[in-house]
Amino acid sequence: MKPIQIGIIGLGGRGQFLLSEVILAMDNVVVAGVCDLYEDRAQKGYEAVLTKTKAAPVKSLDYHDVLAIPHLDAVVVSTSWETHIPIAIDAMKAGVRPGVEVGAAYSLDQLWQLVRTSEETGVPCMLLENCCYGRDEMMIMNMVRQDIFGSIVHCQGGYRHDLRDEISYGRENRHYRNANYKHRNAENYPTHELGPIAQILNINHGNRMLKLTSTASCARGLNAYLAREKGPSYDLTAYPFAQGDVVTTTITCAHGETIVLTLDTTLPRYYSRGFHIQGTLGMYEEENQSIFIDGVHNQDDFEWHRQWGNIKDYREQYEHPVWKSYLDEGVRGGHGGMDYLVLRAFFESVATQTPPPIDVYDMAAWMSIGVLSEQSIALGGAPVMIPDFTNGRWIETR
Repeated sequence: MKPIQIGIIGLGGRGQFLLSEVILAMDNVVVAGVCDLYEDRAQKGYEAVLTKTKAAPVKSLDYHDVLAIPHLDAVVVSTSWETHIPIAIDAMKAGVRPGVEVGAAYSLDQLWQLVRTSEETGVPCMLLENCCYGRDEMMIMNMVRQDIFGSIVHCQGGYRHDLRDEISYGRENRHYRNANYKHRNAENYPTHELGPIAQILNINHGNRMLKLTSTASCARGLNAYLAREKGPSYDLTAYPFAQGDVVTTTITCAHGETIVLTLDTTLPRYYSRGFHIQGTLGMYEEENQSIFIDGVHNQDDFEWHRQWGNIKDYREQYEHPVWKSYLDEGVRGGHGGMDYLVLRAFFESVATQTPPPIDVYDMAAWMSIGVLSEQSIALGGAPVMIPDFTNGRWIETR
């Protein structure tokens, strides 16, 4: 890969990690600028680059200064959710490719602005959805492509992650989730679970999401946590948080497939993305790391004697080629290695001036689930139509 110059915009926990643990360890990637609203975070990023490379990057509290760096090729946007799309739009207008961290949108209008800016400027935009590069997700996608599970009918996914500590201490840690949970009620983080499913179902590549319904439970988890951790006198202990503890969203696709997404972040639980696919010849279930194939695992006449197969038994035959090479090279970076893979894919598309693997249409469709679920919940679970951000080009298998 030829050398490229990039900037990092947003140096909170996620941005600092990507910079220090992933990006600075990559060959042919020069960090030319760092930026954050907070001076201490920007300085920490500056020092990380200087220590590693002995070259001083541009440091600023205003991301426009980073976008103005001569010959800048790309920026990684790892700011708060509500600023992702505006910064990406400004980057494309400046002729700089943005790679944008995940989250949900706040309006359909900003998503249409995102798509139209990319189309008008000719500058691609990539969503940095690392879960699309998870080892199991890519292996299952490989099996789907080889028709092991037959025609896929139904998929499930979830962001099931106990975030009570992160949300409750958001003001102290300058973290954006706190304000979102106070004021919004939505599937606020849909792309971790939806991204791999959308790729399996060929969303925007011969298929699309048509409509959704979304419902939310009451919100009690954060209040109970704050009462225990900060006491009854703390100002947010009795706060009427808007965000429901569990949000369930059902999506219907153009070819009749259904997707169920679950957001579950404010109750005690183990971590899971609940990845589940079911087709005419079999199924995969993340919760027990198991595969069930028709004619293999149901040979016994008694249903209660039927056994699952373990995903490990299928690794050698169906490991995705990307992961086969990655395991030989040596897995690196965060989240089991998928942070490195998604950033490498972004930087390779920048260096070769080719379309990114998760493009602006994917980004708009996946992120739209946040604002649309918010509408459906507010309307008592009423169906809400999902826009076609490709304007009909989804019917072609790109």
